[in-house]
Amino acid sequence: MESRSELFFKEAEKKLTIAKEELFKPAEDIVSYSVCKNSQFAIENFLKGFLIKNEVKLDKKETIATLYEKCIAVDKGFKDVEMSAIGCRNHTIDSRYCSEINSVSACFDTADNLDTFLRRSKIL
Repeated sequence: MESRSELFFKEAEKKLTIAKEELFKPAEDIVSYSVCKNSQFAIENFLKGFLIKNEVKLDKKETIATLYEKCIAVDKGFKDVEMSAIGCRNHTIDSRYCSEINSVSACFDTADNLDTFLRRSKIL
C-alpha cells in the first residue's frame, strides 16, 4: 500500500505532465488555465508530499507560500527552488489563476524545478 506522501507525489507528477503536455501545444491551442491550475496543483502536492513524508502537520488553509516555508524549515535546500515568480503563492489554490502566458510559464517552470530538486535530492 502506498503511503500518503507517495500519493501526493504521484498526483503532483500527473498534474505536472498534464501541464507540460498543454504547454507544448501550438501557442494558439494552449489553454493557459489548464497549465496554470495543473502547475499550481503540482507544486502544492510536491510540497505536501514532502511535508507529510517528514511528519509535518498541515493546516486546512495552507498556501503555496506557507507550505514552502515549512519545507525550508525541514530542509534548507528548498531555498534553491525560486517561488517568487508565482503570483498566487499567498492565496489558497482554488482562489486565483493567471491567464498571461508569461505567468503561466513561470508557474510551470517552478513546478518543473521543484520536481527536479526533489529528484536530485533523492526524495522522489
